[in-house]
Amino acid sequence: MDYLAINKEAWDKRTKVHVKSQFYDVNGFLQGKSSLNTIELEEVGSVEGKSLLHLQCHFGLDTLSWARLGAKVTGVDLSSESISQAESIAKQANLEASFICSDVYQFNEVCPEKFDIVFVSYGALCWLPDLNLWAETVSKALKPGGKIHLVEFHPFDELLLGSAYFASDEPIIEDDGTYTENCTGDRAKMVTWMHPVSDVINALVKSGISIECFNEYPYSPYYLEGFVAGESGAYQLLHKGNAIPLVYSVTGKKL
Repeated sequence: MDYLAINKEAWDKRTKVHVKSQFYDVNGFLQGKSSLNTIELEEVGSVEGKSLLHLQCHFGLDTLSWARLGAKVTGVDLSSESISQAESIAKQANLEASFICSDVYQFNEVCPEKFDIVFVSYGALCWLPDLNLWAETVSKALKPGGKIHLVEFHPFDELLLGSAYFASDEPIIEDDGTYTENCTGDRAKMVTWMHPVSDVINALVKSGISIECFNEYPYSPYYLEGFVAGESGAYQLLHKGNAIPLVYSVTGKKL
């Protein structure tokens, strides 16, 4: 099974829907709105004058939001449609950015550049079968002393919904629609994998990255079915009256 071809086709299709959605609000971005959330803004901190690599950048709104904050940005994504849209939006917004169409695992061969920051966020890791290879990509892309900032959806809620928590060699294959409000009902085949948080941390450590901080958040900046409104526009999922972790973050430094 060629999971890369399957997922590329799905994300090429999704991107055409996403760029027109209120969820992503491209028009708002072009008028100056940032797509970044409080979690990553506080955890990453100042990026002024720093080189930043955004892995699995989709069509680049977060990448370009970092550029507006003064970073020299490079965005990478498997979807050629996403990269094309990212380049178009960068031009419209008059922002300098480099975008590369590449599988994560092949990125170091495509781009040998070293970066101050590697940024990965929200729904990225489930598309990758091997976290050790992912962590090696991150480590090779960082300068000595450079940092990875990962902000990711916590897998705990998937467990409550009946999905496995621990990793399996067998992928999850689904026909599913996209998550934006303008989804037409069209579905696409997708291939994903579950990764427990421990596997993420251990992969980074194994690749030569020292973990500096690990945080869990009882809310998400994005709404999914079953979530309830929390404070400051965030959303929570309650289990027996208690909030469960919906987002986690990892900060690590290249040794």
